[in-house]
Amino acid sequence: MFIQTEATPNPATLKFLPGVVVLNSGTADFRNAEAASEASPLAARLFEVPGVTGVFFGYDFVTVTKTGEPDWQHLKPAILGTIMEHFMSGAPVLAPQDENSSATADADGEFYDKEDEEIVITIKELLDTRVRPAVAQDGGDITFRGYENGTVFLNMKGACAGCPSSTATLKHGIQNLLRHFVPEVQHVEQIG
Repeated sequence: MFIQTEATPNPATLKFLPGVVVLNSGTADFRNAEAASEASPLAARLFEVPGVTGVFFGYDFVTVTKTGEPDWQHLKPAILGTIMEHFMSGAPVLAPQDENSSATADADGEFYDKEDEEIVITIKELLDTRVRPAVAQDGGDITFRGYENGTVFLNMKGACAGCPSSTATLKHGIQNLLRHFVPEVQHVEQIG
């Protein structure tokens, strides 16, 4: 198994491409070992590597976020080995979920007024067709969380969470795009 790596705009995050499907649908974001231990055998093993602070799964990639201290050249071999061993073992990426699981579908927790449903549908379509594919290239994801009084609330995951350029992406890229196509949008804010 040959695993490629790619840099992301976030210097604390590296994208790993194992050459196989990681998740058939959706994404999974783990910010600590506790959340990973119940939900994902692979994420739990990656958190065992000293310095790993975040794990994110997309369709065909894994992004790993580290603390500032260890250098990537020291962490990369352990992360590559962990990913390779996991996929070679045939174990699932995500554990079977029960209804009380901490991993939630993207639609959970959304908030908006029913009167704004057409606006929200347009916002979600723009995010899905124009924003999320580009952000996935950088090892992250951005999901809709809510719309209220002209403000769109988004959740940034993977390489996007904590990225130095995320504010610029949000304010200049996404906000301008949404304002152009949906005049009711005034602001875009990051939450949770």
